[in-house]
Amino acid sequence: MAITRLPPHPFSLRQLQYAIAVADTLSFRRAAERCRVAQPSLSTQLAQLESALGVRLFERDRRRVLVTGAGRPLLEQMRRLLLEADDLLEAARQAGDPLAGALRVGVIPTISPYLLPAVAPALRAAYPALRLTWLEDRTAELVRSLHAGTLDAALLAVEAELGDVEVAPVARDAFVLATPPGHPLGAARGPASAAELRDASVLLLEDGHCLREQALAFCSRARTRELEYRATSLSTLAQMVAGGAGVTLLPELAVPTETRRADLRLRPFADPAPFRTIALVWRRSSPIAEALRRLAATVKAAYPTPAGRAPGSERQRPRAPRA
Repeated sequence: MAITRLPPHPFSLRQLQYAIAVADTLSFRRAAERCRVAQPSLSTQLAQLESALGVRLFERDRRRVLVTGAGRPLLEQMRRLLLEADDLLEAARQAGDPLAGALRVGVIPTISPYLLPAVAPALRAAYPALRLTWLEDRTAELVRSLHAGTLDAALLAVEAELGDVEVAPVARDAFVLATPPGHPLGAARGPASAAELRDASVLLLEDGHCLREQALAFCSRARTRELEYRATSLSTLAQMVAGGAGVTLLPELAVPTETRRADLRLRPFADPAPFRTIALVWRRSSPIAEALRRLAATVKAAYPTPAGRAPGSERQRPRAPRA
């Protein structure tokens, strides 16, 4: 196949910069100083530009320089071209360092309100030039968007079906048993077992939340009874439990926030305790994988440590309520 060769441009960006400098200063001498070039060289370059355009841009005599009527709209277009050239250089710089550009990251609703307030300041401090857009949705939608290329990465629980992705674990988020005040399961001492939940009335999130599937997998071991009511958020779930509607499994990440809003009693689970793995994931083919690994490391370092967990430990053991 024959290759079509494009003709060279009859002018350069440097010549456009010279023309803008003269238009701004109305002086060839001051324009040359501003551009750090000898005045004869600037004059020669501008003469070549006017010849290439076939238009006189400036009217010049011994005392003054004026922009011609024909040159005025052309100079405005030159300004726009130079701005676009600057944008091109900035885009290329950002492509070399994705954490100095724009990223779109998905996050599931059972993570975003509890984790983002903690990690957002750390990300801003680590990557001040990064323009990070968070998009909240359920796991299935985020995975579709990720593989379609409309998301760069997603922060979610990896127990769900994710397809061909690279996974950077951020934290192990254990589940705890949440009960209303006065409930026998909340008053019991020590870690809770799956057997204790047998015949308990358990509240879960509605279909479509991966947290629901993880809780169901644990509850199936205890043959618990799921109530007909299904919540759309963990906050609603916590309020329903506090009101005496039943018990639920609450991820540790949500405990500080939800126990400020609702009067709950918490117990850890005995091993093997249920948990989810929070991770940043991205397409294996992503050209910015190394940058996303750095991003994941920053999120991991800023992950909130619940009260009662020693630094570097894997699990929190919420204190059992006093008898």
